[in-house]
Amino acid sequence: MMQDVWTQLGPTIAAIMFTWTMYQNYFPHELRGHIRRYTDKLVSYFYPYMHIIFYELETEGWFERSKAYVAIERYLSKNSSTQAKRLKANAVKDGQSLVLTMDDHEEITDEYKGEKVWWISSKKPANRQTISLYKEDEKRYFKLKFHKKNRDLITNTYLKYVLDEGKAISVKERLRKLYTNNKGDGGGYRYRGGRMWSGVVFEHPSTFDTLAMDPNKKQEIIDDLETFSKSKDYYAKIGKAWKRGYLLYGPPGTGKSSMIAAMANFLKYDVYDLELTSVKDNTELRKLLIDTTGKSIIVIEDIDCSLDLTGQRETKKKKKEEEDKGKNEKDAVKEKIKKGGEVKEKQSEVTLSGLLNFIDGLWSAIGGERLIVFTTNYVEKLDPALIRRGRMDKHIVLSYCCFESFRVLAHNYLDVVESHVHFPEIRRLLEETNMTPADIAENLMPKSSKENADTCLERLIKALETAKEEAKLKAEEEERAKAAEKEKEEKDREEKKEVTATEEAKNADGVNEKDNGVKENGDASKD
Repeated sequence: MMQDVWTQLGPTIAAIMFTWTMYQNYFPHELRGHIRRYTDKLVSYFYPYMHIIFYELETEGWFERSKAYVAIERYLSKNSSTQAKRLKANAVKDGQSLVLTMDDHEEITDEYKGEKVWWISSKKPANRQTISLYKEDEKRYFKLKFHKKNRDLITNTYLKYVLDEGKAISVKERLRKLYTNNKGDGGGYRYRGGRMWSGVVFEHPSTFDTLAMDPNKKQEIIDDLETFSKSKDYYAKIGKAWKRGYLLYGPPGTGKSSMIAAMANFLKYDVYDLELTSVKDNTELRKLLIDTTGKSIIVIEDIDCSLDLTGQRETKKKKKEEEDKGKNEKDAVKEKIKKGGEVKEKQSEVTLSGLLNFIDGLWSAIGGERLIVFTTNYVEKLDPALIRRGRMDKHIVLSYCCFESFRVLAHNYLDVVESHVHFPEIRRLLEETNMTPADIAENLMPKSSKENADTCLERLIKALETAKEEAKLKAEEEERAKAAEKEKEEKDREEKKEVTATEEAKNADGVNEKDNGVKENGDASKD
């Protein structure tokens, strides 16, 4: 009986193949689309499932990987390792761990609110009749299959859930970067690989546990950062861009850079270190902002030294002088070009207005979930418009080391947890003199394997006593200098008074002599 079946099946298959070949070779292309459309419509009456395709490459942006595809890939990785028979491995976090995803033509199932869905990984073969400039000719994609009755559930909630979960996993597993802006030559996108930023792996070990700060102040900053990271809907509700500004100021060596690294490690953000002196003008500054991503910290360190942002407004006279100077410089440049000399590079033309627009203008809302951090040693030099609330929302003073900060450093450097016999003396000295956390840390760090906690703490006590004596001598010297300056001013005033009195006396004698001369001339004329 099986032999009869195969005997009848053979001619049938041959007839189907012949008919299909004739259709492909001779049937008009104009009619194929209509036939396909009506065929799909007919099948849809009986086929109970729907499909959604997510391609790997976007058609815009030079065929970059689709963010939706990457998020789905991350989301499916948790089920791929248990369901798929063939897997692909990708390294993340500098090769420290692997992410397993299903290979091409694999299928896994997922369940959401009691409803079952299917995810299929597939690819379209390359079109060999065309020449592609890209290495990836094949179009990979994920296909989501689900029942028609669940259309609203899948399109309204499930897909959003998948994308959010995938993004959260990507952020958790991604390799965070430290970027710096590339120095341009003033000619558009002339940067490496078409990018305006160059990045390296961010590996700074600073955390809030290692920061030498008052515990209450530290917790206040942590709470503020955590609240910000969870306030996307709140910022949208109040009509503000999802960003926050931090101003870190204080003497050198008080931990401003370490604070930025701790913030980045706490929030798992990338860091963009913006060097303003390398930015050509306001337009380029805006382009740099556009090229940053969300979940990042934009840092401008020592902003008082970066540009002239001290709040001084130019007068008309100064502008006139600068215009004249500009003309002279242009003439000098032309003369130098004629002589074959090199022309000195033009300075940055970024203005205070451009920087203000960068912080909270219309373009500042691009990307979302972003911190902008300024650091300075001299906050009084900055223009008030630059650091007002709404631009720099939180001002954090990082000052000299207090005893609570010292205890954190003692725990980090010497593993002294509770107390030590030298702590009372150190507390007294810290209250009497100023020393930065950087100087404290340097004295606490063992310089050889033979040094222990006692040795390091004794060295710190000597350094504090020396600093106290130096501060005392400096204060006395300043007092003497002030007294000498005051004495000099008084002496100058006395000399000035004497000179004024002498001049007044001479003037009075001259007037008397003149009056006598006039009187004598009058008597002579009478005679």
